[in-house]
Amino acid sequence: MPSPCVIFGGPSLEHDVSILTGLQAARVLSRSGTEPIVLYWSESNAWFRIPAGLEAPAFIPGVPAEARPVSLELNSSEPGFYELRSLGRRTRIDIQAAVICCHGGPGEDGRLQAALDLAGVAYTGPNSACAGLTMDKLAFGGVMAAAGLPALPRVACSNSSPEPSFAGPYIVKPRFGGSSIGIEIVSDIGTARNLAKSSPYLRRGAVLEPYRPGVEDLYIAIRTYPELELSLVERPRPSSGDTKIYGYQEKYLQQKQQGAESNVSEIPAQLPDEVAKRLRMTAEEVADLTRLTGNARLDFLWDGSELWVNELNPIPGALAFRLWSESGVGHEKLLADMLAEA
Repeated sequence: MPSPCVIFGGPSLEHDVSILTGLQAARVLSRSGTEPIVLYWSESNAWFRIPAGLEAPAFIPGVPAEARPVSLELNSSEPGFYELRSLGRRTRIDIQAAVICCHGGPGEDGRLQAALDLAGVAYTGPNSACAGLTMDKLAFGGVMAAAGLPALPRVACSNSSPEPSFAGPYIVKPRFGGSSIGIEIVSDIGTARNLAKSSPYLRRGAVLEPYRPGVEDLYIAIRTYPELELSLVERPRPSSGDTKIYGYQEKYLQQKQQGAESNVSEIPAQLPDEVAKRLRMTAEEVADLTRLTGNARLDFLWDGSELWVNELNPIPGALAFRLWSESGVGHEKLLADMLAEA
């Protein structure tokens, strides 16, 4: 009988966070009485099946000792995942649907989704078209602007790109990616272009947008099954240092280190009623425009009066479990609905 599956890892800068999300999802499914198939996608692009009960330290050396090799086959008469055994034998893995817990890179930008479509494997989250759009910051910003939704101007940044129509200082960020890795603040266009050429995080492309001091992040989670539903709004609290951007360290690592999630964010965010209403209406429009499916997190920027759409994260860290829990949707219910939609 087919079983639900959890897929995590992948050749991405967010590989380690993907491991944490995947193991957490596997534990939730196990607690609900369903023993999931757990597939680990290594940084070297190899596939493995691992026991559902493994913990994060097992991945410190790399591929866990308990891992068994797996192949994703698209050209056979029965495409799908196969567990590789001795003497060249292989066994097809019967998957009901896969919970994708990959952040960044090919696991979140549509490439894995396209491969699973070809393999006939159902999966949670966005399809390949939606994933490709939302993980391309330049394309996503263009769609928001074309639809008339509030968004800061965003342009390509390279030696051949034209001068931006807005003055510095600027934020330079990777064009493709789902977190705050690689974001920098620069004062002038020359520095921005040099950074786009030299930074390893910007090799696939960079985008430029105006830096607005005093702007805060606001987050809202969106799920699309059994019907469109929005979570409470989260207002993260930056650390007390001189960090100007609420970045990767704070988004994903600081909360783990501090252990008390209430210390690093305000849920629900205390916002003026008009701002909260505008944010929620915009979130519904973004979900419709992108043809979103699954469970995503939409990030806004807010300066106390103006509100701008920033990014749509189609596979959020920890699957936005905390936001949904605070909104009355338990972990087991969230995953069950995601699998039912898939």
